[in-house]
Amino acid sequence: MNVLFITLDQFRGDSYGAAGHPVVTTPTLDRLAREGVRLARHYSQAAPCSPGRAALYTGTYQMNNRVVANGTPLAARFDNIATLARRAGYVPTLFGYTDQGIDPFQSDGFDDPRLDSYDGVLPGFAIGHYLPESQATWVAYLRELGFDVPYGWAAALRGEPDRPADTSLTSFLTTKFLEWLDTRDSGWFAHLSYLRPHPPYAAAGEYASLYDPADVALPLEPVEPAARHPLHSMALQIPASSAPHDEEAMRHLRAQYYGMISEVDANLARVVDALESRGEWRDTLIVVTSDHGDQLGDHGLIQKLGFFPQSYHILGIWRDPRLATPGRVIQQFTENVDLAPTLAHALGLEVPSQFDGRVLTPLFEGEEVEWRTSAHYEWDYRSHFIANAATPWPWDRSLSRLNLAVSVGDELAYVQFADGSARCYDLRRDPTWRTECVDAERMLHAAQDMLVWRQEHLDREFTDLLLEPSRPGRWPSAWRRDGNAPRN
Repeated sequence: MNVLFITLDQFRGDSYGAAGHPVVTTPTLDRLAREGVRLARHYSQAAPCSPGRAALYTGTYQMNNRVVANGTPLAARFDNIATLARRAGYVPTLFGYTDQGIDPFQSDGFDDPRLDSYDGVLPGFAIGHYLPESQATWVAYLRELGFDVPYGWAAALRGEPDRPADTSLTSFLTTKFLEWLDTRDSGWFAHLSYLRPHPPYAAAGEYASLYDPADVALPLEPVEPAARHPLHSMALQIPASSAPHDEEAMRHLRAQYYGMISEVDANLARVVDALESRGEWRDTLIVVTSDHGDQLGDHGLIQKLGFFPQSYHILGIWRDPRLATPGRVIQQFTENVDLAPTLAHALGLEVPSQFDGRVLTPLFEGEEVEWRTSAHYEWDYRSHFIANAATPWPWDRSLSRLNLAVSVGDELAYVQFADGSARCYDLRRDPTWRTECVDAERMLHAAQDMLVWRQEHLDREFTDLLLEPSRPGRWPSAWRRDGNAPRN
């Protein structure tokens, strides 16, 4: 069995054909959904990229992995999808990036240049083709073709509409993967990590004009100023997160985002064609998800931040050719932390106690099982204030109050801020998160549900076993089998 683990950066859960989008066309993703399982209410657990990916790769909530920003290192103790794959006998190979910085205790000291950036590779991965944040190899490729490409990854990406789509970053990475695939025998594991549809909002070549801005719906307006949480008001004042006020500019931005999605979909078609021509289509497990979503103008915001669901509701597709009933749509709440334990189960491995997520296989098979009644995610914004912390630890605890946690259910969405404030939205009356719940009893139940979630998912690495002669509890089976500690 081959495994292809695909991430599409900043991909909203409503922005492809199988999800019912009225404009965007995505025939390849739609096919994967028809031949697999589509997770209709699938959520990322954090934003931006590093926190979202840490949760995805390690199967843990942010409250346990503590990667809270682009720049927070991932502790070396965590298991992840690459180390899982190695235990299953694969050499997991990366194409793109993982945005996971080195554990400082694994470095060569304070002057180690690997501590300069979070732009690192998740432990366990072999390198097929690595794209650092600078996108250096792609920029060099464009210059070899004769394009006058400016320095800086964002500047290079803004020029994509003026170049042919077959020279795009997405096409470049796809080609690198396909070149590698030509050298492989069956039994491979690859992580294909695309940057698009991540901003800049500029689609490549003909995809920049694929969608008429006039056909693109306008986003949800923000609530009136008096009803906004202060964090929402602050974000609306920051140029990097405030949506364009001009209608034409807003429609253009959305049309470019949809163009990027269709271009990624077209490149996935190249991958599908290659798998079919190699005779491996029926022997390849394909997972497609994202690290987080994009506000895309909703609530007056762009990019990924805050507590609104547009930043966290993402696509989720699991296409396993061994499924008895393909085409199933899962309406239960699913989360990115579920993918690592489900992958472990699919590879015939023991599911590590580290994982906060649940194995999705019973849902894939249509079984009636007790399941979560809400999805959860977190956002931490201390990174903007770390350099200016007022007084040193342990006296100053202000940074630890710069975060929030969200619980989204069928009827209520509850947001708890670490400064003690809260918001509760009545989704039964208004699914757009612009009508607050004023029923104190319902709010109390929502807050209690979140507290129970946090208590249930506290780190359990050693909590479910005891140091006694009979070795009671959840000891790894490898340890029980041969008496030695299992190694990642």
